Parts: sequence; C-alpha cells; structure tokens
Amino acid sequence: MGTVFAIVLVFVGCCSNVVFLELLVREFPGCGNLVTFAQFAFIALEGFIFETDFGRKKPAIPIRNYVIMVAMFFTVSVINNYSLHFNIAILVAVICISSSLCRYPASKYLAIALVSVGIFICTIMSAKQLNVANEGSEEQGFYAIMHWLIGIAMLTFALLMSARMGIFQETLYKQYGKHSKEALFYNHCLPLPGFLLLYTNIYNYCVYFSQSAPVVIPVVGVTMPIMWLYLLINVITQYVCIRGVFILTTECTSLTVTLVVTLRKFFSLIFSIIYFQNPFTAWHWVGTAVVFLGTLLYTEVWSSIRMVLHGPDAKKKKAE
Repeated sequence: MGTVFAIVLVFVGCCSNVVFLELLVREFPGCGNLVTFAQFAFIALEGFIFETDFGRKKPAIPIRNYVIMVAMFFTVSVINNYSLHFNIAILVAVICISSSLCRYPASKYLAIALVSVGIFICTIMSAKQLNVANEGSEEQGFYAIMHWLIGIAMLTFALLMSARMGIFQETLYKQYGKHSKEALFYNHCLPLPGFLLLYTNIYNYCVYFSQSAPVVIPVVGVTMPIMWLYLLINVITQYVCIRGVFILTTECTSLTVTLVVTLRKFFSLIFSIIYFQNPFTAWHWVGTAVVFLGTLLYTEVWSSIRMVLHGPDAKKKKAE
C-alpha cells in the first residue's frame, strides 16, 4: 500500500503542479523566482518543524557538503526560471529538465545520445515556430532567435550542472548513508538567503499577483487574488510531489523510482498539451518519444523486463 500511495502522490502532485505552473507562467512569464522562493520557503518550514525538530537535530551529513550541493541546486533552479524570459516554451523546458541523465559510465552513452537528439529535434522545431511568428520584421526575427538561443544555452548549462550535482549527491550518500529527507530540508533551507539577491524581482511579482483578479474560494468563502491562489496550489502540489518521491525511494528500488518519475513527466507533458492546446507538431512528438526512449533505455527497463520474462537464467547470464 505504501508504494501505491507514493505513486498516487507523485502522479497527482507532480502533474497538477505542472498545470498550475503553466497557469502562472502564461500570465507572468518572469514569475519563476517568486514561485521557487515560495516552494523553498514552504518545504524548508516543514523540514525545520518535522525533520530537524526546530533545529535541535544535528545533520548526519556535514553542513559544508550541503553548502556545495545547495550552491549547485540554487543555481540550477534560478537558471531554469530565467530561461522562461527568453522565449523558451514551457514544454521545451519540461523536456530538457526531464532529461538530466548524463551522470554514469560508457554503457549509458547510447541513452544519453538519444535524449540529446530528442531535445535537439524539439528545440529546432520550436525555433522554426518562433521564426514564423516573427517573420514580419527581419531585425525582430533575428533578435527573437538570438534571445531564444540564450535561453537554450541557459537550459543546457542547468542540465550539465544538475548532472554534476547528482554525482556529488551520490558520493555523499555513499560516504554518509542515504538521508533523503535531511537533504531535502537543507537543499531548500540554505538557499533562502540567496533570494535576497532577487528581492526586487520577487517583490515586483508579489505586487503583480496582488493586482490580479479576485476570486472567492468556494469552501472557506475567502476572497483572494487568483494568482496567489494558483501559487498556493502550486506550492502544495509541489510538496505532495516531492513527498511522494521521498516515500517511493524508501519503498522501491532506484530503477522503479526513475521509471515512475519519467512516466509522470510524460503524462504531465501530454496533459499540458491537451489542456492548454499548446502547439506541438509531429516533430515535437518524435523528439519527445526519443527523449523518453533514451530515458527508459538508461534505466535498463528492457533488461528488467527480460529478467522477469526469462527468470533465473537471465539473471545468471547478466551476472556472468
């Protein structure tokens, strides 16, 4: 039951989180820093109360190691948010963020190549759509393409940084043991002072959110700006999503966790396309399929299925 409950949390939490993120970004494309700050603050507060017992519990992994991890984690989060300022469609961002795989040896190179090809197809097709949208002025079209390329470069850098962070995290877990909930708390608590550097941006979007149309919450009868309501639901669903992943890591193998998260991203993508009627050509579908094919190959799903079908002989052959 624990596994089933965790999978439900992951799919419900993460898929609904993507929907409300798109509702926020469609209205205010630059609100990513405010969204990230709200998510970090909520998860840090929950961890401070329930994980660290109001700061009385000492960390199992030294703080200096968390500082390094947090620097990478904060950088990745902020760069992913800022990429949306550069004409990056949120679907392309989801595909890129879903593909952080490049952290293992040579046996995984084919999977990484497939993921890279898939992302390349999606980004090129998005560039063509951008060019068509700006074909009225050659100068405007050139500026839009250059603006878009900067966004792609930011996503690429964030992808590589995310991979490096994964290697560092695995090294820490091997040395000190797995402390996923502790890492979750420190990854979200320690970066909070860094948001002071983004104070102006966050404050401006707080003002914009407060000026959005008011809406009445049905059950409690409270009136609040609709963008704040979207943000509140986004933060809660983000917590549900991360909590589900955490439970899943304690109940299942890493392979199962990776497969569930990958399938969740795929369903989030499809739901977003259908619900928001996002432009998605046949080539976008091809690129997406190649990305997820590479991800499944990377997680060795095919080998696992073969083992289940052929039983002990397949396991023995692999061991040899």
